[in-house]
Amino acid sequence: MKKSLKNFIKEWWLIFTILIVLILSRVFIFASVIVDGHSMDPSLQDKERMFTLKRTKLKRFDIVVSKGPEDLKKRIVKRIIGMPGETVTYDRDQLYINGKKYDEPYLDKYKKLWKKDKLQETYSYDPGFQYKASTISAFTVNYNDEAKFTIKVPLKHYLLLGDNRPISKDGRYPGVGPISASLIEGEAKFAFWPPKRIRLV
Repeated sequence: MKKSLKNFIKEWWLIFTILIVLILSRVFIFASVIVDGHSMDPSLQDKERMFTLKRTKLKRFDIVVSKGPEDLKKRIVKRIIGMPGETVTYDRDQLYINGKKYDEPYLDKYKKLWKKDKLQETYSYDPGFQYKASTISAFTVNYNDEAKFTIKVPLKHYLLLGDNRPISKDGRYPGVGPISASLIEGEAKFAFWPPKRIRLV
């Protein structure tokens, strides 16, 4: 009996070890999330699945998963624009942080399409999106359709914006605003579904 148990342990210890490591990693290191909606198009698409790292130092322009400030049961996926304590200004689609100019190359594709036809073809799946894109004065505006606006990020907070600026409800809006660091759950690192879009994020 003892020999049989010893043989069993010898044969299966590696599998048990791997399972334990995977379980602990799932609890403390990484999680999976499903993108819900179009606010991160074209960087991330609706229904894509990603792995996120829970323990990571956050940097500007990282894509992160956060609890929704309006509904803590909801998860949102956005990009970090403003870090704690910073002053973020947009002026006709140009980003300034504490007075320093920053480029946002991840916006280039949709900005070009917006200038071409106000994203009417791109948003053909949603008349509401078409109307919104056709009425805004710049690609990135605040909730009052102002192309020049400033947001002060409180300490221990981050300003999160979606890449699909015309239709993303994010830190530009009252009730959302800069997100408390305590609500951010991790950084999106790897998209694994659908297979044709497997990539590092």
